[in-house]
Amino acid sequence: MSESLLPAQLATLVLLLIFSGAFSMTETVMMAANRYKLRSRAAAGHTGARLALELLAKTDRLLGVILLFNNLINIAAATLSSVITIHLFGEDRWALGAGTVALTFLILVFSEISPKVIGAHHADRLAPILSYPLTALLKLSYFAVWFVNLFVAGLLSILRLQPQSDAAASSLSLEELRAMVLESGQYIPGKHRSILVNIFDLENITVEDVMTARGAIESIDLSAPPEEIRRRIATSYHTRLPVFEDDSERVIGILHLRRLLGHTLEEGFEPEAIRELVGKPYFIPADTPLYSQLQFFQENHQRLALVVDEYGELLGLVTLEDIIEELIGKFTTSVPDSGDRVCWGEDGSVLVDGSLNLRELNRKLDLSLPLDGPKTLNGLILEHLQDIPEGGLSLKIADTPIEVVQTQDRRVRTVRLFRPQTRPDASTHSLEHP
Repeated sequence: MSESLLPAQLATLVLLLIFSGAFSMTETVMMAANRYKLRSRAAAGHTGARLALELLAKTDRLLGVILLFNNLINIAAATLSSVITIHLFGEDRWALGAGTVALTFLILVFSEISPKVIGAHHADRLAPILSYPLTALLKLSYFAVWFVNLFVAGLLSILRLQPQSDAAASSLSLEELRAMVLESGQYIPGKHRSILVNIFDLENITVEDVMTARGAIESIDLSAPPEEIRRRIATSYHTRLPVFEDDSERVIGILHLRRLLGHTLEEGFEPEAIRELVGKPYFIPADTPLYSQLQFFQENHQRLALVVDEYGELLGLVTLEDIIEELIGKFTTSVPDSGDRVCWGEDGSVLVDGSLNLRELNRKLDLSLPLDGPKTLNGLILEHLQDIPEGGLSLKIADTPIEVVQTQDRRVRTVRLFRPQTRPDASTHSLEHP
């Protein structure tokens, strides 16, 4: 072999390694590209993004054209490397072995690992650019790619491995969407991120989790003296009030105070007139998911519902505002809400009302009180003790020390919580007496 051909052969080998690296990088870029970003850019009219999506829709053809040229180039590089090795060192086995090791090293470093690392880090930016030459190469080598894929399809059929469609492969589960939102970082403001995460949780939260318990419902009892009824209406923080008679189980209806105001201005206040002004009560099961209830409120043009258990016993009340607040947080209203002021004191304790919702306490105080049973702190303590405690009793639930400060009317009215010393664990329950 002429010595003059050696520089040309070396230059050709370098070019082959470069082309091999380009195809290796292209493979990684196309597989790692974010399809949602590509769809967004394609919708905005970006041609490269549209071509990239078309290529990704046919993964077998895409990989076929990339690997076809990549393997042809690698085989050509190996053949040329052998020719150069024989020319320089002869046909000895050690020379051919050394040439193979050297070429393997060069391919790994310059044609495989480095290009693929670069492609993985810049996939979204490079995919629309590389889609142009890939589309052209696919058209030029369509028959060869089609012929190879015939055997690939046959092999997959024998192995009973059918590739998923593009839509199925790129679909995301609810948990994957949730993880994407949580990791969105600077792309989504923190408040918006919180709202989106709360939307994902709506199917796992029932109306029982956010309702106002029966004992805390602000209502009107028609059997009460007229002065008491007048006082309740005058001091009400709500525009709609449940109306009962004799006991809290006999629901007459829902009174809209605006209607009562109009009647009072015309004919004066008469407690008996309330019967004619109330609307039909709207009852819902306690295990209704919040998202479904939001739809029911919209379909039935309702804003308030009474929550009942499987036996029809009244458990509480839920409003449209309760569901919206679960999404975006508490509103700034004139309604007194001690839950908004719940925070640890300097001594590591906090005094709370026994009627507070457990989910709200967990969220505000970073606790892990169990949520699979009672929904209020009072209910949790009563279930844990299987008895009505006296003031001064101490216990520990989910590593949270709890002191019963006051009980009244068979309910735990006031409780002092202490900051857990260890990581909260809802599975650990213990009882302590002072």
